[in-house]
Amino acid sequence: MSDALSWFVARRYLTARRKQAFISLISAVSILGVGVGVMALVIALALMTGVQGELRDRIVGSAAHVYVYKAAGRFMDTAKEYERLRVPGVTDAAPAIVGIGLIAPPDAATDAAPVRIKGIDPVREARVTDIDQAVKAGSLAPLSRPPAADEAEPIVLGAELARTIGASVDDQVLVLTTQLTLTLSGPMVRVHAFRVAGIVEFGFYQTDSQDAFVSLAKAAEMLNKDGPDIVQLRLADMDDARDVRNRLQDTLGFEYLVQDWTQLNSELYAALWLEKVAISFTIGLIVMVAALNIVASLVLLVMEKSRDIAILRTMGARAAVIRRIFMLQGLAIGTVGTVAGTILGLIVSYIADRYRLIELPADVYQVPYLPFRVEVLDVVTVVVLAILICFAATIYPARQAARIDPAEALRNQ
Repeated sequence: MSDALSWFVARRYLTARRKQAFISLISAVSILGVGVGVMALVIALALMTGVQGELRDRIVGSAAHVYVYKAAGRFMDTAKEYERLRVPGVTDAAPAIVGIGLIAPPDAATDAAPVRIKGIDPVREARVTDIDQAVKAGSLAPLSRPPAADEAEPIVLGAELARTIGASVDDQVLVLTTQLTLTLSGPMVRVHAFRVAGIVEFGFYQTDSQDAFVSLAKAAEMLNKDGPDIVQLRLADMDDARDVRNRLQDTLGFEYLVQDWTQLNSELYAALWLEKVAISFTIGLIVMVAALNIVASLVLLVMEKSRDIAILRTMGARAAVIRRIFMLQGLAIGTVGTVAGTILGLIVSYIADRYRLIELPADVYQVPYLPFRVEVLDVVTVVVLAILICFAATIYPARQAARIDPAEALRNQ
């Protein structure tokens, strides 16, 4: 019975009459403040989660989950090495040879761009990265077979790199490496001619703007290497990368160096995590300010309703009932604001992500637009914390209302 009475009175107080219009206005401002704070927090968390997820997907799509390097020498017997690397969690492996150089179209050598040359086995590479899905023009197939005697070696370029040098499929390009060739005139830089066989776009600017893919045999010749210097591993669950890396490092010993994708991008993810925490804390202060508005509105309401409180007390209402009236009123304000803010935040996040409203320069931020990704746990956390903060804001005014002396309150009216 007391609960029903508390809710009935609280609901009546929330419905403004002419004399309480000012108090009702403060309550409306409190609801608006809570709603804006919660909406901003939902949007901010969706934004930071979206950026982290998008970068992770693009990074992992263009790279393997784990890389194994040999400290001395190359991976000569790859079949035997693969068996050693087949620890639980590893689903496939692919060799690679990596080096650096310059690339330019044959008619504009002065427009050379830096390039990371990666020698791959296209079939095995597709098992550890998303290179097959990244093909936008041409094909990877020419990298699997030696060219005819009158054909140039095939090369596959990243989309941004191709745009930089103005190359398209079937165009000729020149690649210069740091490896020198001894001639009668002395050491000279060797120039390699290639035909663009394909163009790939992973959606990760760093890869699309720097990488060029050639066959393993050609990369070994260009970079003067007698075998693969990296073995790339694909995992059943990319979140197990750290555990697999530690297990492999312990198994292989100091002759090998094992790195995983989280380790290679640790600085980026640490910065994004710190930014997410900082933004969440800063915007969370808006909810705190709104909670102070709830305190102010309830204190004013207690002062306005002191006579009503005194009458309820003289009619037998206990102090707990009076406390519950104002707690329920403050909780109602917080709940309405939280629900409205959450719904608006989800709508804004969906629209901003669906229509890519915020575009970015990909060469600076690695992603072409700001993605918004809503996590259920983030939303639940925001809702629960917002309601708890609003509930905490009701404690002081409710206790003050319960302490009102009925005789003193009626005498002062």
